[in-house]
Amino acid sequence: MNSLAVSFQETDKTQLLLVGGKGLNLGELSNIEGIQVPEGFCVTTVGFQRAIEQNEMYHGLLGRLTKLKTEDREQISEISRRIRQLILETEIPSDVVQAVTHYLFQYGEEHAYAVRSSATAEDLPHASFAGQQDSYLNIIGTEAILRHISKCWASLFTDRAVIYRMQNGFDHSQVYISVIVQRMVFPQASGIMFTADPISSNRKLLSIDASFGLGEALVSGLVSADGYTVQEEEIIDKRIAAKKMALDARAEGGTETRQLDPDQQKTQTLTDQQIMQLARIGRQIEAHFGQPQDIEWCLSDDTFYIVQSRPITTLYPIPEANDQDNHVYVSVGHQQMMTDPIKPLGLSFYLLTTPAPMRTAGGRLFVDVTPMLISPASRDMILNTLGQSDPLIKDALMTIIDRGDFIRSETAGPEGAQPNHSSKGVASLGVQTQIENDSTIVSDLIKRSQISIEELKQHIQSKTGEDLFDFVLEDIQQLKKILFDPQSSAVIMAAMNAATWINENMHKWLGEKNAADTLAQSVPGNITSEMGLALLDVADVIRPYPEVIEFLDQVEDDHFMDELVKLEGGPETRDAIHDYLSKYGMRCAGEIDITRTRWSEQPMTLVPLILGNIKNTPPNASHLKFEQGRRVALAKEQELLSRLKQLPDGEHKAKETKRMIDYIRNFSGYREYPKYGMVHRYFIYKLALLEEAERLVQAGVIQEKEDIYYFTFEELREVVRSNERKDPGSMVEQQAKLATRQIISQRKAEYRLYEKLTPPRVMTSDGEIITGTYKRDNLPNDAIVGLPVSSGVIEGRARVILNMEDAELENGDILVTAFTDPSWTPLFVSIKGLVTEVGGLMTHGAVIAREYGLPAVVGVDNATKRIKDGQRIRVHGTDGYIEIL
Repeated sequence: MNSLAVSFQETDKTQLLLVGGKGLNLGELSNIEGIQVPEGFCVTTVGFQRAIEQNEMYHGLLGRLTKLKTEDREQISEISRRIRQLILETEIPSDVVQAVTHYLFQYGEEHAYAVRSSATAEDLPHASFAGQQDSYLNIIGTEAILRHISKCWASLFTDRAVIYRMQNGFDHSQVYISVIVQRMVFPQASGIMFTADPISSNRKLLSIDASFGLGEALVSGLVSADGYTVQEEEIIDKRIAAKKMALDARAEGGTETRQLDPDQQKTQTLTDQQIMQLARIGRQIEAHFGQPQDIEWCLSDDTFYIVQSRPITTLYPIPEANDQDNHVYVSVGHQQMMTDPIKPLGLSFYLLTTPAPMRTAGGRLFVDVTPMLISPASRDMILNTLGQSDPLIKDALMTIIDRGDFIRSETAGPEGAQPNHSSKGVASLGVQTQIENDSTIVSDLIKRSQISIEELKQHIQSKTGEDLFDFVLEDIQQLKKILFDPQSSAVIMAAMNAATWINENMHKWLGEKNAADTLAQSVPGNITSEMGLALLDVADVIRPYPEVIEFLDQVEDDHFMDELVKLEGGPETRDAIHDYLSKYGMRCAGEIDITRTRWSEQPMTLVPLILGNIKNTPPNASHLKFEQGRRVALAKEQELLSRLKQLPDGEHKAKETKRMIDYIRNFSGYREYPKYGMVHRYFIYKLALLEEAERLVQAGVIQEKEDIYYFTFEELREVVRSNERKDPGSMVEQQAKLATRQIISQRKAEYRLYEKLTPPRVMTSDGEIITGTYKRDNLPNDAIVGLPVSSGVIEGRARVILNMEDAELENGDILVTAFTDPSWTPLFVSIKGLVTEVGGLMTHGAVIAREYGLPAVVGVDNATKRIKDGQRIRVHGTDGYIEIL
């Protein structure tokens, strides 16, 4: 085998760096029995490297390109153009010419060929690079083919390919290009086949696009195509397009468009028999590659030829099940306000903590709700609970149930069909709970949690190696006892039920909407809202010291405390920040993932928030804000009770209402505490595991401490155990280190892929993504609809912010973001309203918005795309919609 060119049959799975993604897939396809692939060969990446290796100007330009960022468009364009020109002017090495000539002689120099680019970062499972490099059809003659090989090499540096590599984290100097030279097929029809529906992601649906002539016209959007959908062995949908043109090959080389006869324009491109034959070929190819495929095909002389197959990289992975049954999965991230992917160690800790039946997919957690949907006894309960949490989830589940084709309802629920779910799984599936209305219950629960955390801090210090892992597993049992303490759950449910009772009855008796929102303002003991107010107090400490403020405005390094203390007011500032971090430093964005960087680890995160507080709020703002909320709540209470007393049976109604208000005031602040306790414990575990990681770095097992995040808990335990028992310098130890690093590298690549995926709220085991809609009338035509979670109407400037550290807020701004977890609370003191894409009535952002008196609408689909940063908007927190003004 010549290393400069290889036939498709000669390639194997290990040769990605030699023939690129497209070449590798064609080699695989050529070796599948019964699959017809036009013959051809790959000019390997060695040829490209040989051509440019001595070219100093090329390497100089490449070095300049590597230093640029995606926003440097003009420079990217100019340098890329110069590199392309340089490659086109570079003579193809003689041994490459010889290798190409050898294969052309073998296959027939007189034939027409397709000449296609195949980069080493192309058609990969995590990045398709579709359409980034160039292809040329119907090229005839050795000289023309060699000229087009140079053009393919140059297309590695089209502007679009360069920018795509930058966006996907590929190093230009590590991406090479192979060129495919493949016998042309002159088809009567061609097209694309997806072995999973690219719209719904349903793996049972196979879709075919077909048009007359060459497929290039369809891919590039020149012509319309028929669309056929096949499910199992049946065509379930056909869309016949008006096909006015076809792209054909010219006898002398190149291509031309041709007008189709009027009678052919409406003709079905493929017969039903051909559709089914092609679908079977698609399923065979999918089975070979082990995942859904995007396949390019053509039909010539009643034979289907496959000219390309690549993985569909945009499909959301299906949670793994251990059976062939139908399953329905609900996203945990949409209830926990964290839809980003979680690293393997983070997933492990969450799975160790929750009793709910969870699966992982795409770096996210999903709950299998199938048993509860099958059983009528539990179905209403879960639909109502999820409806409160996120109406879009409820609507999606109703769609599945109403269709009747996926979930078969049972007349009576099977035994055990109602597992004990907690707030850590599907939103708390509680029932009406009776508990004494005594605020000391809450203080006792908090004290028990704090004592337990202090004990953990003491005991964990002496644990290392395997003992540490045993100790953490033991302590997680203690964490679960605290999280799922029946008394703790009863307190939370009592407050929620009281709020529901108030809202229903005040609406019925007084025509008052969402009265509980106002009554919940400035309730005592909410650890998350206190955290936002406490940062206002930090701002007050710093406010008198202009030198400190100027220093903080310039600071970029997390070790700024050392410099800070040299300034007037520096020691006071350091102490205030340290005190804040000692209570809240374990928090951060996405905090349910133990691997996320905490504020204590990166105090710089808080600096812009502190400076924003100094700019946007007056001194003593935390006290003023809390007192104002308390006064508003008290006034609302007195107003309601006074109006109720005027009604028939008013005294009784007022007395019962007062009892429910007391439940809200005494108990609803506790809602945030269990998660605070969990995150606090997670941070203690994390610090201990990072010390273990440091030992692994010293031993050369991993390269950096954060590499441990890419192992599951049990895998990390095994790595630590192996390191303790190692035989230094032995061959076995070297192989183990290599295997460990390969796992880390693979998991990092997977995580980068997961970051690009958007998790669905609801999906099935067929991979189908079901989207819900809001069923609401009487809203303005252009209203952007969501879920009302905190009453009031506010107008202001929309600030679309995806990362908390990018927040630059002014008084009167309305925060628009994807999701908010407790770490976003310090921003809430500077805003006048809230809009999020994800959220429900009892998620953290909603609870804090009510407590701070901020009108809020959550669960707004694509809010960060539909609302532009800087637009003036009106948020209707009572009725649940947004208007762009």
